[in-house]
Amino acid sequence: MAGNSKRQGATRKAGTKKGMVVGSGGQRRRGLRGKGPTPKAEERVGHVAYKKANAAAKREQARGAKPANELVAGRNPVTECLRAGVPATALYVALGIDADDRVKESVHMAADRGVSVLEVSRAELDKLTGGAMHQGLALQVPPFEYAHPDDLMAAAADSGEPPLIVALDGVTDPRNLGAVIRSAAAFGANGVLLPQRRSAGMTAVAWRTSAGTAAKLPVAVATNLTRQLRAYAAEGLMVVGLDADGTLPFDDFSLATSPLVVVVGSEGRGLSRLVREACDATISIPMSAGVESLNASVAAGVVLAEAARRRRVAGRV
Repeated sequence: MAGNSKRQGATRKAGTKKGMVVGSGGQRRRGLRGKGPTPKAEERVGHVAYKKANAAAKREQARGAKPANELVAGRNPVTECLRAGVPATALYVALGIDADDRVKESVHMAADRGVSVLEVSRAELDKLTGGAMHQGLALQVPPFEYAHPDDLMAAAADSGEPPLIVALDGVTDPRNLGAVIRSAAAFGANGVLLPQRRSAGMTAVAWRTSAGTAAKLPVAVATNLTRQLRAYAAEGLMVVGLDADGTLPFDDFSLATSPLVVVVGSEGRGLSRLVREACDATISIPMSAGVESLNASVAAGVVLAEAARRRRVAGRV
């Protein structure tokens, strides 16, 4: 009979007999048990209410919820951050690392500041840094503490020089943000102003690109960038935006010696309409034919370098 043959390959495996079997194995009894209250719609994965609640939580986080700790990866960035006094909570060192001068200096500085030095496997460090090029070294930094826009004016008053503030409009790449902060610190700016929305924040990538200068230069957040630019203008600052079709010739950048806000737009769309309308003037950087635009951080560096040069010359006159 089919299914009862003893031929190889024709034997039915135990437990696969078709038809009724003796007893239910407790299935009926388990089926009658209550499964507890039905979870709320917001708690059921895949439900429309769950997706809406999840999206709302992400929006709230983007609007100001405190981010988690960040990791700065790489020997040079870690060393620069520790030298600059970046607040840190832990230094991760890969086991068996080739301890060069940067590694030794980082470990000594961390120990002197009371920062925990933790040895971990290279695989664990890969996981912690998300696969970044860490070179066996990573620094854990707490969430960045942003300044208030008024703090930038206070920093300018303390310097004794005319205010020089850099504002970013729609710059969403944290590497560009870090590079702008580094240029702003190098050329004597009093701080960097970011809009609360549609802007990169001080993540580990920005810390790394800034090489720790964000610990020395205040970075403020404005709830409304256009309104804050107008508030600065009311305090006597000139607001100049970088624009490919700027009305102010770069060689006639005499406003550089005045109390000044330099506004840098995104590389793609440039300045937004409202921000452009809030500017007293726009300036363009002369470039060779065939080049459409500069990276936002490069453009900021060029303008800030020219402003610093003109201020030095004015100081010697």
